[in-house]
Amino acid sequence: MNFLSLLQSSPAFLITIAALSGLAAGSFLNVVIYRLPKMMERQWRAECAELAGTAAPSAEPFNLVVPRSSCPQCGHRITALQNIPLVSYAALGGRCSACKAPIPVRYPVVEALAGALAGYAAWRFGLSAAMFGALVFAWAMIALAFIDLDTFYLPDSITLPLLWAGLLLNLGATFTDIRSAVVGAVAGYLALWAIFWAYKLVTGREGMGYGDFKLLAAIGAWLGWKMLPLTILLSSFFGAAVGIGLIVFARHGRNVPIPFGPYLAVAGLVALFHGEQITRQYLNLF
Repeated sequence: MNFLSLLQSSPAFLITIAALSGLAAGSFLNVVIYRLPKMMERQWRAECAELAGTAAPSAEPFNLVVPRSSCPQCGHRITALQNIPLVSYAALGGRCSACKAPIPVRYPVVEALAGALAGYAAWRFGLSAAMFGALVFAWAMIALAFIDLDTFYLPDSITLPLLWAGLLLNLGATFTDIRSAVVGAVAGYLALWAIFWAYKLVTGREGMGYGDFKLLAAIGAWLGWKMLPLTILLSSFFGAAVGIGLIVFARHGRNVPIPFGPYLAVAGLVALFHGEQITRQYLNLF
């Protein structure tokens, strides 16, 4: 029995391979979450210097591959054995092997999330185009959520390719038909665009960023327009619950902004895996 046949015949093996692949992907997602905003800022500084007619600040190459990962405190280069998802964090006791500085718990959390969602996608969809699509969608949602938490950025370099990927995937009606996907992309963008301008006209302030529009457009392209009401409702509920909790328990200032992207990402994942069931149960109530 070859490897492909084993994946097809053994759900447990498929789920295990998917989860392990997710752990490895989570390790890379940590690189993306940390480096992509810094790459964007470097590019902006270079563009500003060009517009001002001055020399761009010189800097060492910095991208998703170069330089090798290192401890931000002491610069110790992380070896391959120290970069095994989850295992290395546990073996090191959550500290750098050189300077003993604590390693942020976010790193194993991202790896665990990526692995768990990959395993769940394999269980939910089996070996299919939907499974591979769900992996890409889930990993993109993780990266976007954590980048937005850190920086209030939702990079176009993730949201726009994700939107086009959703449309291409649904040419084969993987998650929805292509008509619903196109309408979902347009309606997703316009829904938050309209809320943005209504809020700004009433309050004179901006309530969200354009990246949120593009993220919901991407979710609409993947899941179709019928999943947009559920996504908006769930993201608003999650955002309100967390916001109230931060104000009450963490003394978070009412005027301090809270990124909306993470709640859209969580709602998009719920809609991906269980949107149809939730919508059906809701409609059955009436």
